[in-house]
Amino acid sequence: MTGTVLFAPLVPWPVLAVLAALVVVATVLAVLRGLSGWALRGVAGLIVLAALSGPALQQEDRAPLADIVILAEDQSASQQLTDRPGQTDDTAMALAAALEAREGTEVRRVTVPDGEEDAGTRLMTALSDALSEEPRARVAGLIAISDGQVHDPDLALDLPAPLHLLLTGRETDWDRRLLVKNAPAFAIIGEPVTLTLRIEDSGAAPTDTGLAPIDISVDGAPAQRFNVRIGEDIDLPVTLPHGGRNVIQFTVPEADGELTDRNNTALIQINGVRDRLRVLLVSGEPHAGGRTWRNLLKSDSSVDLVHFTILRPPEKQDGVPVGELSLIAFPTRELFLEKIDDFDLIIFDRYKRRGILPALYLDNVARYIRDGGAVLIAAGPDFAGADSLYRSPLGSVMPAMPSARVLEEAYRPTVSDIGERHPVTTGLPGAGDWGRWLRQIDVEARSGTVVMEGVDERPLLVLDRVEEGRVALLASDHAWLWNRGYEGGGPQLELLRRLAHWMMKEPELEEEALTAAATGQSMRILRRTLKETVPPVVITAPDGTQTELEMTEAQPGQFETRFDGPEIGLYRLENGDQSTVIGLGPAAPREFEATIATADILGDRVAATRGGVLRIEDGVPRVRAVRAGRPAAGRGWIGITPRDAYETLDVRQTPLLPAWLVLLLAAGFITAAWLREGRR
Repeated sequence: MTGTVLFAPLVPWPVLAVLAALVVVATVLAVLRGLSGWALRGVAGLIVLAALSGPALQQEDRAPLADIVILAEDQSASQQLTDRPGQTDDTAMALAAALEAREGTEVRRVTVPDGEEDAGTRLMTALSDALSEEPRARVAGLIAISDGQVHDPDLALDLPAPLHLLLTGRETDWDRRLLVKNAPAFAIIGEPVTLTLRIEDSGAAPTDTGLAPIDISVDGAPAQRFNVRIGEDIDLPVTLPHGGRNVIQFTVPEADGELTDRNNTALIQINGVRDRLRVLLVSGEPHAGGRTWRNLLKSDSSVDLVHFTILRPPEKQDGVPVGELSLIAFPTRELFLEKIDDFDLIIFDRYKRRGILPALYLDNVARYIRDGGAVLIAAGPDFAGADSLYRSPLGSVMPAMPSARVLEEAYRPTVSDIGERHPVTTGLPGAGDWGRWLRQIDVEARSGTVVMEGVDERPLLVLDRVEEGRVALLASDHAWLWNRGYEGGGPQLELLRRLAHWMMKEPELEEEALTAAATGQSMRILRRTLKETVPPVVITAPDGTQTELEMTEAQPGQFETRFDGPEIGLYRLENGDQSTVIGLGPAAPREFEATIATADILGDRVAATRGGVLRIEDGVPRVRAVRAGRPAAGRGWIGITPRDAYETLDVRQTPLLPAWLVLLLAAGFITAAWLREGRR
């Protein structure tokens, strides 16, 4: 029980001050006039003033409240290394027992897990959440058991008591880490991109290691090993082998004695893109659709176009001297022998044999296709005649044979059944409502895939693979009608774009492909195929375990499934004859960027509260009580500041000057002053 004197004046304090001044003045006048009762009169005035101030005795019944100590246990991934889990558990149990044994002390144990989405250790966030649930006036101390690798040290947090950091780990710990300083998301195919790597040793690392091995693997292929210097930047030029996602894995083998190998691997995923598409367009006789091909290709800024139109064939005899012609001679040797491999795509638009391109040159074009080149043939009526390109060395690589018939009738191009599954023609805008074409060359498909049909379901667009290259045959020269908007037109630009990208082997337009896209620890697996069914996909995790998942058809020619990876790292996917690799999450999570226990990150926050940093390997510290503002840590001990908090159970107020007592005392002193002055 405690007692406190309170004042509740019956009049405002300024009025009370004026009355006090009047009492003082009256007393002084009484003294000056020689009244013998001036002292009694002054006491009576003081009694009246005291009564007006309303003095009361307040008594409280209080119950003391226990001090609270917050004990935070770091259970993040870096705390699972070596013997740190045991250090943490043993220290937490010992401290909790010691604190609970102290009279009037309670312990709040807080677990600090890994942050979401690789956010690292959020120790200060966990302390902030714990403080928000406790009265600040009762918090006597905060103790964190951690390796000190905290990723939110700058969180604005006003700590009401000393903060102590008990470091796990050993002073002899050391670790090796692989860093990739620059990793572009995109790179141009065929052009080297420089990656900067660095291998670092931290902690009590051996001093006799100047070189370290590093293994480099591309798209899951067998790794190549190199020896590099530790502690120096390494510039590594890398040339992407193909378009789409290229997965490059760098691995430093685990060394004897290092803490972990989780930060010895780096997964880099770079998308390969083409700088510019180099296209050679060779047009035969000028026709209404010739300029359409040129305009479509020139409208794409990523296309470098070389276009030749044969305006004056060799057999033309018009008597004009060659020196007076304003025409450029067709550089056949340069284009079809010396520079042919520089082109990504060659288009023959209504071209026929006229003696301009000797059989040797056309045979070189066939070789170009087999070696990985791409040729698109837009056939006109000449394709069905004796001068057809089919009756040249190119015929050996063409997917369809002309029957010598030219069908001069209106028809509406349609996508074939298998074309509905092929990425070049599936989902073309406005399907079924396209304008009609007026001519088709009758051909018989010998190989490849018929993705579009014309008159009486005859092949109109045939795609084929020839060894390493690709060939497309469009059996009509009326595609330009779509571009002109005839009967509503059609998707000529989109069809040509898809054709070019398929012939360039762009991954998104491969008809047989297995791809995967990652979001965090989840992946979406997509299988494109011309078949109606696919086998289960086999997923091989980084630790070698395999999982089989059935795939469901999402749309024609496209099957998919989803998989949540149990761990981060490189996953291998296999489905039939297709395979790919994908990396889930960073190969070295944020928790393993730095693993050596340190006080550097939280040192300032601890010092600001007069707390201390102690190593657990030196023993569990003793707990002492210290006054607020005094140093709260020393060798082998940490301190908490008792808060002396209490709970008020009851409050009573008793007036010190009740009205009857004031009346009695004031009247008594006034009467005594009158009597004393009367006798005199």
